[in-house]
Amino acid sequence: MNAFPDAQHNGAMNPNGNSNGKPTLVVLAAGMGSRYGGLKQIAPVNDAGEGILDYSVFDAVRAGFGGVVFVIRHDIDQAFRQAIGDRIARHVPVRYAFQALDALPQGFTVPEGRTKPWGTLQATLVGAAEVSGSFAVINADDFYGRESYAVLGRHLLGGSMQGAMAGFRLRNTLSDFGSVSRGICQVDAEGRLTNIVERTSLVREGDGALDTAGGGRVPLPGDSVVSMNMWAFTPPAVPLLQESFVTFLREHGIEAKTEAYLPEAVNGLVAHGAYEVDVLPSDSPWCGMTYPEDRPLVVAQIAKLTAAGEYPAVLWP
Repeated sequence: MNAFPDAQHNGAMNPNGNSNGKPTLVVLAAGMGSRYGGLKQIAPVNDAGEGILDYSVFDAVRAGFGGVVFVIRHDIDQAFRQAIGDRIARHVPVRYAFQALDALPQGFTVPEGRTKPWGTLQATLVGAAEVSGSFAVINADDFYGRESYAVLGRHLLGGSMQGAMAGFRLRNTLSDFGSVSRGICQVDAEGRLTNIVERTSLVREGDGALDTAGGGRVPLPGDSVVSMNMWAFTPPAVPLLQESFVTFLREHGIEAKTEAYLPEAVNGLVAHGAYEVDVLPSDSPWCGMTYPEDRPLVVAQIAKLTAAGEYPAVLWP
């Protein structure tokens, strides 16, 4: 299966998913969330039964986005549509893209023994094939906050041909219930991304964090800028990301478990000067559901914002 045609995109969205010149939100929702213990993308976080994804799309629309592409797996298609997709589609243009093992560029096949898809870079490209124009990419299980979508929306609607990343403060992205992985960012004097270092075992320590990988205890300041996989891409990025995926497959395409991650691909493009990415600071109250114990905190945070008038009690009446 060739999921990535020679053209950058497969055309504009139809009336059920037409961005009409506005940027599109691409949501990476194919993961099951092994640490959370279920399909966390559809877990309700308010009394109306709406989930984190409802808030993500609601905030994106307020920021000027014109439609959404959900990247899911075929085996969760029906459950996802019934729980979330159909509700959102009554208010926002929606399309679906499917991350699958055989969603590969021409000339590549699935190696024997491989049972899982190829990571967030593949998922992004599958979603980008359903988009015409600029787009943002987010995780399905992260609540990024209204201002984060606003800064990305302003960037894309402002006509810039550069990419962008919402930069969060490390202290605002940690879980109280276990370790997390975060991309620690280096930013130059002009506010552009120069490097991302993935830290895979971060635990909260005072106002900052400790990197406990390999049994160590390396302190990191709480105001460190981190990537939460919230990106804005313009059309020139798509063929570059395609090339990155092809390079990955040439090097790792026979391996059973190795995945291609979007931040690593962006890191490579930035390092080689192929694509520039602005880091847009966001002080939004990020929260996510990495562990089951995180859900009450997410619910409480959203309730607080709703009481303050940030959101209506029901997003999609």
